[in-house]
Amino acid sequence: MKQQVATSPLLEVKNLVVEYVVGNKIVHAVSDVSLEIARGETLGLVGESGCGKSTLGRAVLQLRPAQSGKVLFDGADLTSMRGEALRKMRRRVQLIFQDPIASLNPRRRIGDIIAEPLVIAGYKDANKRRELVREVLGAVGLDPALVVDRLPHEFSGGQCQRICIARALVLNPEFIICDEPVSALDVSIRAQILNLLEEMKTRFRLTLLFIAHDLAVVKAVSDRVAVMYLGRICEVGPSEQLFAKPAHPYTALLIEAIPVPDPDVRPAESVPVGEPPSLGLSFPYSLPARGQEMCRGRPRASTHSSGQIRGLPSSANLGREP
Repeated sequence: MKQQVATSPLLEVKNLVVEYVVGNKIVHAVSDVSLEIARGETLGLVGESGCGKSTLGRAVLQLRPAQSGKVLFDGADLTSMRGEALRKMRRRVQLIFQDPIASLNPRRRIGDIIAEPLVIAGYKDANKRRELVREVLGAVGLDPALVVDRLPHEFSGGQCQRICIARALVLNPEFIICDEPVSALDVSIRAQILNLLEEMKTRFRLTLLFIAHDLAVVKAVSDRVAVMYLGRICEVGPSEQLFAKPAHPYTALLIEAIPVPDPDVRPAESVPVGEPPSLGLSFPYSLPARGQEMCRGRPRASTHSSGQIRGLPSSANLGREP
């Protein structure tokens, strides 16, 4: 059950731009993105693979430098921090990686992997580190006595993701970026991990940025949802409202593409098939044909629309006055 959240933003992203140089070309991975996340809130970030979701998450944590824009965490500008100041701030902001097995060092034992953030943060007491590791392993549903001395290859994908969640929690952060935390897991395990994240959010009073391309998963865990396409945010709104009445045509296309678990129900004919276009193209002409038809000549998507985004029709921001 979604909890009430505070109104003051813990994280503010302002006009963030992230680019990659590929040969003699520039890929615009994140283009002029602005968003806010309130304390205690879960913001779902959804979009097709390759639209820039993970790059945005890494840029928030300063794992990928931004060309311009600001990332304000609790009022402090992360983009201007370097060295020890950034290292201290990262104790409060952690990341759960997309591939749980690949993100664990195969040569190190689980106890050492989870304790590494404590070592980096300056916890010199080895007994205290062991105690904290055992506490956080117990919190994510693993028996410390059976886990700490084993290697990552001895665990299933779901168990490895629990270990990754424990590693993210061991420093008691305030904000966690969940980069597609269930996309690499079997369907039978996904619900367990999602329930665990909800439990940890309540227990540790966390704020989450939940990145995914599965709209059904995002709807289940998010208080608000931001829809991303080709490096831009095209719609933001409360989860239930956005799914019930999408204001932007691309959001409507994504919702139409959600499969219905009924063999007698045919997919909507309007759902496009194929790969997303290059990040260098301009919206809406790079949308599939159906999206172009919905966007051409279309006025602002909603009376709640906020300001114009470069190359886009006005982004829809549900639940806010213009």
